[in-house]
Amino acid sequence: MDNSPSSSPCLLSYLPDIAFNTLPREQVAGIETMVNALDLNNVDGTQSERTLGDTEASYYLPSRESGVNDMYLHLGFNACPKLVAHSRMSLIWSILRVRHPLLAARVEMNAYADIRFVCDHPRSPEDILQSAQKNLEFRSQTKDELIDSYLNGERTLSNKRLSYLILSSRPTPAPQNGTESESPEQNFDLLICAAHWIGDGMALHTFANEFFGLLGSCLDEAELRVLLEQEFKRLHLDSAKSPLLPNSVEDQLPLLPQSKFFKAASKIDFKLNQRKLLGGHSLPRKSGQPRRTIVPTASFDPARTKTILQSCKANGVSISSALFAICSIAWARTRKQNWELPVMMYTALNLRPNIRAEKALSNSYWFIAISYFNVVLPAFLPQSGDISSTFWHRARSAKKQCADVAKHPLIVSRSIEMARERGTRARTWAKEDDDKAAGVVSPTPPPPSPSVENTPVPESLVPPSKAPSTALIGLSLLGNLDGIYKHAEFPRIKLHTLTTGSRQRSGGMLLFGYTFVGKLWVSLGYDENGFDKEVINQYWSNVLSAIDDLL
Repeated sequence: MDNSPSSSPCLLSYLPDIAFNTLPREQVAGIETMVNALDLNNVDGTQSERTLGDTEASYYLPSRESGVNDMYLHLGFNACPKLVAHSRMSLIWSILRVRHPLLAARVEMNAYADIRFVCDHPRSPEDILQSAQKNLEFRSQTKDELIDSYLNGERTLSNKRLSYLILSSRPTPAPQNGTESESPEQNFDLLICAAHWIGDGMALHTFANEFFGLLGSCLDEAELRVLLEQEFKRLHLDSAKSPLLPNSVEDQLPLLPQSKFFKAASKIDFKLNQRKLLGGHSLPRKSGQPRRTIVPTASFDPARTKTILQSCKANGVSISSALFAICSIAWARTRKQNWELPVMMYTALNLRPNIRAEKALSNSYWFIAISYFNVVLPAFLPQSGDISSTFWHRARSAKKQCADVAKHPLIVSRSIEMARERGTRARTWAKEDDDKAAGVVSPTPPPPSPSVENTPVPESLVPPSKAPSTALIGLSLLGNLDGIYKHAEFPRIKLHTLTTGSRQRSGGMLLFGYTFVGKLWVSLGYDENGFDKEVINQYWSNVLSAIDDLL
């Protein structure tokens, strides 16, 4: 993929001190002369660009109409108001947009197979600051109002705006006794908005930790401005010697053998693995009303959370594995039919541990690096005996299924095949949707040129399956987020609430589970107009009661 500046790179304008220690004295003198001659406030602007990979395209194309899958991360926190002053927030947001270029990039679509990230190199630190301020907003809304407007209102993001930051606060009521409050702290709600095709959950949370590390630091605005100028200099140094934009995940995974035999074998393995997807349960849907996403959330206090985690550990599973079993038990209690068919649930697979070592040192962690897999569990409940033992057995089964996927020797080839399939499907559907909107009758597309990648697998090798493969629900299991958020590094800020999700398509649903500030959180983001209200309410109630009963 093309990931190089589209015009001549800028002159070297910044070199870290450590680099000078490795150069001969006469070279150092020459570099210093060149640096001193540069006007860093008027650097010629250039661009960096690259084509979207299959995974990125599979998220970008469906998002064009209404922002399907646009991510958000809400964090509630207490802090002194001067820490979140508009000018200070602007500087911090500017610094991070330089460090992570996809946040400040745009997308240009020339054809379904030619969609590109384009990042303009800023001419000065002031350019960076002005761009950041256009993508930063201060409001006076509650947490629920913020999330509702993002999920159900007009789309916040676009091809030209891949990220957005919203800080909200409401006036603190004056003390009734007429005295000033003993604490200068105030509650704030931060909403980090980002297109899913520039990142994933790991990028969002890593970014939030980096953001609060700067926000809660002792750096004043003058020092933050110096840091912004340093990041601006580094940007032009990096763009002169290496690609500015991080590569797609497909280009960062280990290189696979290029023989025709391996490519054919990979396709057959992928198809055979997909045939294992067996599921015959789904929540009853309804249509005809506009999509409206809600996110009911339950949290468990630290003492209860500690008990839950200890119980999981004693039974050899994580809370993530236990939540798969919880969802299957809750469904069995909700709908007592079709028990002969199993329950299938899908979840994301983090591909970052598989990235090549030399690629893992990229300047930015902002890129999407996920695939998908399924967990299949029985749908029935035992007629007699202790349901607790059944629950823990299913949790261990879910754990094994997850480990088998993550540790499989063909995980890379399977992930690339899935990305290729999802990318191809997204491009086909996008063209059909565009043609339909334009009133054009889509002609039958010509067959692609023969190649190993697009040659169908013979049915004699992978016969078509007639078994149902319906998923009940998707789970986004984020694990222990207190391992990502380094609370001790920003003691002047107290995080207390976290909610995350994305804009959904009609009939969308995703269950989130994570621990944060010592508490277990479970939330269900779904289109309340897309499901049978009575069934979905009963199912969510059964999820919470199963946690109480079994954990």
